[in-house]
Amino acid sequence: MARERAYLGFLEGPPIEGSRAFWRGLIDKGWPFEVAVDDGRVVGWCDIAPIDRPVFGHIGSLGMGLLPSHRERGIGRRLIGSALDRARACRLERVELHVFATNLRARRLYESLGFVAEGTLRRRAKIDDRYLDEVVMALAL
Repeated sequence: MARERAYLGFLEGPPIEGSRAFWRGLIDKGWPFEVAVDDGRVVGWCDIAPIDRPVFGHIGSLGMGLLPSHRERGIGRRLIGSALDRARACRLERVELHVFATNLRARRLYESLGFVAEGTLRRRAKIDDRYLDEVVMALAL
């Protein structure tokens, strides 16, 4: 997903051990972390990590990714739906996300699930000398 250089804030996958530690921390604490598996291979994920500051403790930050071969099949919708159910069970009150303005497919998905665009961060990312705006979206639980 990072290799696409279009949707994630990574240009290459982060080190696997760092990713495992992050996800293990979410799982051990009961925070939302969902994966999609096809034929024994992880093809997507969705997590909602709490913001680690007391004044923002009621907010989770959503991250997700899905392999290109598995998009447009409803998998992302199911991943987010399960993660949001878990976020409610964890008593989160708000879920936020950042999405590149050019990622219209993802923005439509988030909007269909009730997320609302709250603002645009102009020229937030720079990939291959091309600037991208980032849209901040949120959902009140």
